[in-house]
Amino acid sequence: MLMKTPTQSLTEQLSARFGERIRNRLLAPGARLPSVRQCAQQHGVSPSTVVAAYDQLLAQGLVEARKNRGFFVREMVPALTTERILDGTAADADDRPVGNWSTAHWFAARGAGRGAHPINATALIRGMFHKISDKPQPGMGVFPPEWLESTFMPAAVRKVTHTRALQDFSLQYGEPLGDTGLRRVLSKKLATLNVHAAPENIITTVGATHALDIVSRTLLRPGDPVMVEEPGWAVEFARLSAMGMHILPVPRRADGPDLEVMAKYCEVHQPKLYVSVSVFHNPTGYCLTPGSAHRILQLANQYNFHVVEDDTYSHIAPEHATRLTALDGLQRTIYVSGFAKILAPNWRIGYLAAPPALTEQLLDTKLLATLTTPALLEKALALCIEQGQLRRHAERIRTRLDAARARSVKLALGAGCTFAAEPVGLFGWVDTGVDTDALSQRMLDEGYLLAPGALFHAERKPSTLMRINFATTQDATFWRVFQRVRAEQGR
Repeated sequence: MLMKTPTQSLTEQLSARFGERIRNRLLAPGARLPSVRQCAQQHGVSPSTVVAAYDQLLAQGLVEARKNRGFFVREMVPALTTERILDGTAADADDRPVGNWSTAHWFAARGAGRGAHPINATALIRGMFHKISDKPQPGMGVFPPEWLESTFMPAAVRKVTHTRALQDFSLQYGEPLGDTGLRRVLSKKLATLNVHAAPENIITTVGATHALDIVSRTLLRPGDPVMVEEPGWAVEFARLSAMGMHILPVPRRADGPDLEVMAKYCEVHQPKLYVSVSVFHNPTGYCLTPGSAHRILQLANQYNFHVVEDDTYSHIAPEHATRLTALDGLQRTIYVSGFAKILAPNWRIGYLAAPPALTEQLLDTKLLATLTTPALLEKALALCIEQGQLRRHAERIRTRLDAARARSVKLALGAGCTFAAEPVGLFGWVDTGVDTDALSQRMLDEGYLLAPGALFHAERKPSTLMRINFATTQDATFWRVFQRVRAEQGR
């Protein structure tokens, strides 16, 4: 409820509240504001106050009115750049955007998106990590910080930074491929997953997302068709869209991608790449079956495209789970993973394992972007893995997650939700029965950040689904608030 104050009218308070969310990207471009009636009920104000507040947002250029549809968040584009785009001066000699223009803005303005709706990556990233309250956040994509606390990580850093060692590797650049010791340890670790990669075919990166970016920048050019699972990781849609790729969404089913759709894409578009999360798929939790994996690799060989397997959740997944890279033997596949989810998000250590024929090309792309990666943290990580501390830490996380998942599932079902996929892994794919874009806006007022289903599609569309994090939804208080707000929305 809003309360009138001596310094701010109700209209100004309401306008400021929505304005802050839009500027902080908690409301993404294209998001629909609540109807006047809904907003009035939600904030305890009159409809005329809501109309006046929305008028202020219109005047500030933060929203736009669409006839008979309501008010929608506008993409914030600098006016000066808009003029320059019209006369062609907003690009450099290579026809690339300059200044504050992202590649996504550029392709949208030039009509070069080839049918793919450009998703603003920062809208999701800021929305997922902008701290709106001290409550557990259902929409978060990571474990709570307290789950990741350990004593072995600081000890490993201290051990590799004693005076002599620090002097040896701090006064020069690290190895181009990454720390030799870490790559040897990773080679052994991958062998337990039946992924056989020699240390010289492993490249360390600044997180798994950086590894995916290296692969894209090496193998793709703007306009190239890329197959991506849908629903899928919103940041990957946004990243590829920002690079100007032609995104081909492949429906993800329980056993793997829709193979008929994939085959049709192959015949018509000749895709260059397929990006897949085979194990504990985000957001559904699905795991690939051997039969689907075999058919995917047949298509890759037949139509000459590469497969990038993002195994970000390998630390909480069964070792025996089907992985494309294990079946393919790193011929057409590239394996990507990292340690942000399970160990230390701020260490930003990821890696990729690639076919020998591609390693040098991928390394060149890494060197052009970052030169090398921080040897200090790579050496510390190698120590954590080698001494078995990471393995034991991951086992504790899995045990804790199993208990949290059981509680969260019980609470979600009790709140009237259903699961669109079997609840496994870190995430649940939940059907709420109402539009989750509108629901997420209303829940912001309660201090909760949701991950609505629309975020997980290449082209945003209304959805009753949402992704929940099992580690942060085991609090009954959240589900009570959820039920109340959902009931209010349904009136």
